[in-house]
Amino acid sequence: MKHIATTSFGRRPVSDGHLAHRKLADAPCPDITLDKWAILRDVSVARKTLGVTDRDLTVLQALVSFYPGQTLNTVQPTIVFPSNAKLSERLHGMPESTLRRHIAALVTAGLILRHDSPNGKRFARQDGHGTITRAFGFDLRPLLVRCQEFQNAAENTRREEQIVKELREKVVLHLRDLSRLVPSNDGMVWASIVEIQRSIRRKLSLDALKHIAVKVGNMLSGASSYMPDDAEEMSSNDSQNERHIQNSNKLISESKAHPNVEKSNHSVTAAEVVSVCTEARSYAENELRTWPQIIKAAENIYPMTGIDRSTWIEAVERMGLASAATAVLCILQRFSKITRPGAYLRTISRKATGGNFDVSPMVRALVGTPTAKVDSCQLC
Repeated sequence: MKHIATTSFGRRPVSDGHLAHRKLADAPCPDITLDKWAILRDVSVARKTLGVTDRDLTVLQALVSFYPGQTLNTVQPTIVFPSNAKLSERLHGMPESTLRRHIAALVTAGLILRHDSPNGKRFARQDGHGTITRAFGFDLRPLLVRCQEFQNAAENTRREEQIVKELREKVVLHLRDLSRLVPSNDGMVWASIVEIQRSIRRKLSLDALKHIAVKVGNMLSGASSYMPDDAEEMSSNDSQNERHIQNSNKLISESKAHPNVEKSNHSVTAAEVVSVCTEARSYAENELRTWPQIIKAAENIYPMTGIDRSTWIEAVERMGLASAATAVLCILQRFSKITRPGAYLRTISRKATGGNFDVSPMVRALVGTPTAKVDSCQLC
């Protein structure tokens, strides 16, 4: 039996990883034929479990592309032997130093084996019939040996991602319920709601999200104590919200009764607001297209940002429904940079006294469009 070295060429020391790969080279390989790209997809899904990055897998994809045919099996040699120049060309000009670093990561992760020739070159010897008898390069055999491991890891990753998605949806729905049940004067509970709202914007681990889901569930159970006292008030609030939605088109068109609404309707359109306030789409019951839908979404959103009802009513009275709703959606879009949303809305709504406030700079600031006069408060 011909000896194939699994250590790298040169002066680099032999590590525990090389010894582990020696065992991997001698491990039994299943007598199966698999789609090489299907294996690569499983590896890509489970990349975090395997300890590799997306850039590492880009190099692995290039190596796999040098393997002839669509399927990977043990009938033909599993060693590919492209030069660094060929690999770099297929990787759109990746520098060789970067290429070597990613190859080392793939070897360390046990996704490929390194079979160097005595002089470190990669090549293959052929017999008189053109059949490869000996090859030196990168062995893709671990992809076959560990194929079942990759499939299991990919399935676990997909299952965990689905659980995370469902937990996140559950937390968002519970927060929505809390925003309707908790009175605006309960500062401690609202502080917790705002803190959780900020935290779920990040990409959290499954354990962290489970902890948040339990916390929100307990908060929702405790909020049931508010219902007997606030049921009548909430009922009247809901009817008032309904009247706002039913009359929103009328309010927008009545310039004498609501001059600020007409101004905001002319200075910025509903389509412009929706296009830049993308965060609001996740909290809207239906697709946002018209001013009534934007107003309805804002009425659902403002309690979740920590804005109390009195501040919202003041903003509506001073700015008009359309402008107040636009301000709330802009606040949500820049929620991570606005530490006190209630004070922020109160400040800009009080500037609307006398009709001297235009909401359009807030909208344009989100897309980086220069404006002639942009108040510093609008950009904080």
